[in-house]
Amino acid sequence: MHSDRLIEVLGGFSDATVLVLGDLMLDRFVYGSVERISPEAPIPVMSVIRSVDVPGGAANVARNIAVMGAKVILLGVVGEDDSADLLATQLGRFPAIDPHFSRDRARPTTTKVRYVAERQQVLRVDSESRAALSARVAQELLSAYRELILRADVVVLSDYAKGVLSDHVTREAIALARSAQKPTVVDPKSDDFEKYRGATILTPNHHELQKATRQECGTDEQVVAGARRSLDAGICEIVVVTRGKNGMTVVRNDGKIAHLRTTAREVFDVSGAGDTAVAALSIGLAGTAEITDVVRIANLAAGIVVEKPGTADVTLGELLASVEQQSESASKEKTFALREISAVVSRWREKGLKIAFANGCFDILHPGHVSLLEAARQTADKLIVGLNSDSSVRRLKGTGRPVQNEVSRAMVLSSLKSVDAVVIFTEDTPLELIKQLAPDVLIKGADYTVEKVVGADFVISHGGRVVLVDIVPGHSTTSTIQKATSSQGV
Repeated sequence: MHSDRLIEVLGGFSDATVLVLGDLMLDRFVYGSVERISPEAPIPVMSVIRSVDVPGGAANVARNIAVMGAKVILLGVVGEDDSADLLATQLGRFPAIDPHFSRDRARPTTTKVRYVAERQQVLRVDSESRAALSARVAQELLSAYRELILRADVVVLSDYAKGVLSDHVTREAIALARSAQKPTVVDPKSDDFEKYRGATILTPNHHELQKATRQECGTDEQVVAGARRSLDAGICEIVVVTRGKNGMTVVRNDGKIAHLRTTAREVFDVSGAGDTAVAALSIGLAGTAEITDVVRIANLAAGIVVEKPGTADVTLGELLASVEQQSESASKEKTFALREISAVVSRWREKGLKIAFANGCFDILHPGHVSLLEAARQTADKLIVGLNSDSSVRRLKGTGRPVQNEVSRAMVLSSLKSVDAVVIFTEDTPLELIKQLAPDVLIKGADYTVEKVVGADFVISHGGRVVLVDIVPGHSTTSTIQKATSSQGV
């Protein structure tokens, strides 16, 4: 069953390190409302409510890689301006990203400002330079790349045609990757794919493939024919064509073809969907997975992100939930994404069922955990477990934790008969998740007091109760890890 293989691939995401080289951007979303037309010209007048800055371009690829649980080295060029500082601040929110910026005062940091009213983009304003890098900056960039590539498992060249990935820089980057035996994923923007000769995988969308091949690429057959032109020319080894609502098509130089359809979803915003797909593809490529399985995960990731507003990302937990819920085995459908669990809870409540909630890192499941969860299940009809993501465990427990990644931890919890649903949350505490679920019973170990239980006030104020469960003495994750390491002489 391919779902088992996909879960295995996701389990290896935290072991990957990806180097991303490309056009760095700052994406700014300005949200507001339009209620009138300007008397000065036939244009809408927008009242601004708020604005949000997020990493864009190659920086968005890096953000997606980090959120999916892998480590990422980000390399690119920014200007000597406020946008560069704002971008650095945004990237600083992701400990898994190791940024390396070359500063170039001769060019601005690429900035895209999108004005959005009633879920519709009204206007986009770009500040950018598309000129190729100066010889000095290009050499500085390649020198850093030559050293950093040794730490990576796979390379992504994220080309947005803003001048960083010139013909010279691109050729050198691919040559260095091949010399270091690192697979290279190229997200192209050039109308001439010759620029990317030597890449492992090329990931054009169907419009980009159409421009580069100068032929129609609408149907399955046309897309395959276009991809084969690049393969026959020796440009790359695999072409993965992203096709929007038609999913993705994989064409390999060994003649194998796969058309992967996208599950029907409500499309909220397509901004950054390609970046998300490339991020998932690159992480999967770092392992030994079969390319079609890797692209299946990338296809799922793109399908999830289009349901979110703005330049968004997809968590490893969301991918795991999506894979499990596509499985033919209902017994595995216990891991849910945040956006899905509310609907599940609503269905349970329509049947008059009471819901209990427990949370934790559950890094190494031990008898104390099992006993607590079994006791928690006795307090209600259904038990939901909130599971700290890998990033939140690192913040709470330190860099050596978790011992098992969130995919493995969720799988183990889902196997317990006492657990009805697992939800991975990225915050340090489950307060927002508790507010979203409004459980009837909130469970914690008896080593806490009610006053110290996160979310207790909220649950009690909504008519629920807090139950402190006796814990099994002599068991803790920390002591278990200490015993294991001491027995190994660490």
